[in-house]
Amino acid sequence: MPNRPSSTHPILLDIPSQLESDRLLIRAPQAGDGAAMNEAIRESMTELQPWMPWAQQIPTVQESEAHLRLAQVKFIERQDLQLLLIEKSTGQFVGSSGLHQIDWQVRKFEIGYWVRTSFTRQGYISEAVRTITEFAIERLGANRIEIRCDANNMPSARVAERCGYTLEGTLRNYKLDSHGSLTNTMIFARVRGSEYE
Repeated sequence: MPNRPSSTHPILLDIPSQLESDRLLIRAPQAGDGAAMNEAIRESMTELQPWMPWAQQIPTVQESEAHLRLAQVKFIERQDLQLLLIEKSTGQFVGSSGLHQIDWQVRKFEIGYWVRTSFTRQGYISEAVRTITEFAIERLGANRIEIRCDANNMPSARVAERCGYTLEGTLRNYKLDSHGSLTNTMIFARVRGSEYE
């Protein structure tokens, strides 16, 4: 039976600001996080630019700090739940994920993610996505969770597949890539029902 939409105002939801997985602290942004995120972006520009519209120019530390302070406000207001990925053993900034494009009436979310270059191919993003997915299902009553990625971004698609998401389709000529060319977008999803009830 589908999870019925809640009438509770999202601001009243008790959402923890930190989750944990085996190797990661997965937490809401805090004042002062900008320098660590900026360092990770600078390290990873070559890998981020083809897929991330926001990564076309290197931001200043102040711009990264401002972004995360606004993200902190949006988290408190339940508009967007950006989550930073921090390695437990070292305290290093690994990347970013979170629940975006939120529809609280439907309980629909989209998971986005990126990882810094020095932490690629080590399973950190799959670990984070599994943890965030479980949290969205168990604590937020998610009825639908999506992962969207460029049809050419196979590493991102493989994360979705590894985490139990089903490819529902490909939206053709859906977006412009970083060079201004039309590109296709794959939509993966998990929906409430036989998949996780």
